[in-house]
Amino acid sequence: MSVKSKHDLPLTFMFGAFVFLQFTVLGLANHAGEGYLATGQREKVYYALQVFVILGYLLYSLFFRYCAGKRIRNTVAAAVLGLFLVCVILMSVTGFASLLYVIVSMAAALCLGALGGAAHLRMSRATLTDARVARCMGLGSAAAVVLQYLLQIRWGVTPLLPVFMLAAFFLFVFLLLYKVPAAVMEGDRKPEATPPRRIVFSFLITAVLLLLVCFYNEYIHHLQIQSDYASYNVYSWPRLMLVPVYLLFAVVGDRKNGKYVPLASLCIMLIALLNVVLIGSPKAYWLNMCLFYGAIAAETCYYLLTFWRLAPGTRHPALWAPMGRILDSAMVLVSGAIGLNRLPSAVILGADLGGVALIILLMALGGDLNLSAAEALPAPETMPNLSPEETLARMRVRYDLTPRETEVLRELVLTEDKQTVICERLNIQVKTLQDYVTRLYRKTGAATRAGLTDLYHESRGRT
Repeated sequence: MSVKSKHDLPLTFMFGAFVFLQFTVLGLANHAGEGYLATGQREKVYYALQVFVILGYLLYSLFFRYCAGKRIRNTVAAAVLGLFLVCVILMSVTGFASLLYVIVSMAAALCLGALGGAAHLRMSRATLTDARVARCMGLGSAAAVVLQYLLQIRWGVTPLLPVFMLAAFFLFVFLLLYKVPAAVMEGDRKPEATPPRRIVFSFLITAVLLLLVCFYNEYIHHLQIQSDYASYNVYSWPRLMLVPVYLLFAVVGDRKNGKYVPLASLCIMLIALLNVVLIGSPKAYWLNMCLFYGAIAAETCYYLLTFWRLAPGTRHPALWAPMGRILDSAMVLVSGAIGLNRLPSAVILGADLGGVALIILLMALGGDLNLSAAEALPAPETMPNLSPEETLARMRVRYDLTPRETEVLRELVLTEDKQTVICERLNIQVKTLQDYVTRLYRKTGAATRAGLTDLYHESRGRT
């Protein structure tokens, strides 16, 4: 079994369990105050939930950075897990029309943010092991959507929903605390520093993407509250449109180290524009819902995979790993403050067109539109002799190698040491080294160690 495959299964189940809890708990929390509060107050509850989710993520990042004592960490973690478990139980047995349900929903959102911080950081760390995080994210999220839809929407099996929520909770905790960390640490490597410029561009692109879909989010949420989730229900069959988009990213998200992921933003632009054009027609409601969920899934995949890969190279990985999710809730608050759902469609359409232009500009400046996995190499006859480091760097770009694969390649072509000696120097097991060598053969097309050496000398060039 390869290093990747050993990581994939626990990561998939861990993240899938978290997404199921996130969708289910927030779905229940969105009903807080139904039959108890007025329409305007219920919309304020919806925005308050976003605030508590953000606070949960931020508190986790602060806790991770400044709390060094193992005993204190364990105590706080146990308290958060216990509080979340109590909230889930109370939400399952308490009616919507009560102040208690509103309070419990806020506490659950706070705990959910903290648990989400741990989940996103774990997925971000997994990128250092060459685990296929896009596949884990896509498959886990798709399974969570289907399960939540069947249990909470389609079948309406209320007694079974708490059972599955508790099962997902314990599965998530078990994999987070025991299984995944051991897998993630194997073959771990020091991350390369993330350029501040890359962080800034990713932050701005994500913020604009989220604003472009927030209009429809605000509009439909306002309608569903007014109709008491009867005429307009966000939790209906179009929600399943999340699944094919998640599966699409599961297939393409890991290729070329995520080079294809930014293209999803362009699809989101078109979807957002179509939503604005169709919004005035009641008959187009269900089509709008399908487009909306497709956009939601695409933008979610974009910001998750982008920040997961950038976070390890930052000074505060616990903050940047879930930054996309933090921005998601933050943009809901911004759009609510602006009152997007009250603006004319023509104004929104103009803003969307401006957003499209801005996104394309940011992606072009940030290098997201460059899909080539390798630089064009000059002809061997004209290439100068390169140093070993320059040659390895050139091969890394040409063959789309990871930093760890490049380290293994260095040992294979610059030394004549046996595998056991190389394993001691790199502090890895023989089986792990063999997995890396297999990937090098597959990527470069070489069949032997001597073939790799020939490719090295060819890349080094000659005068």
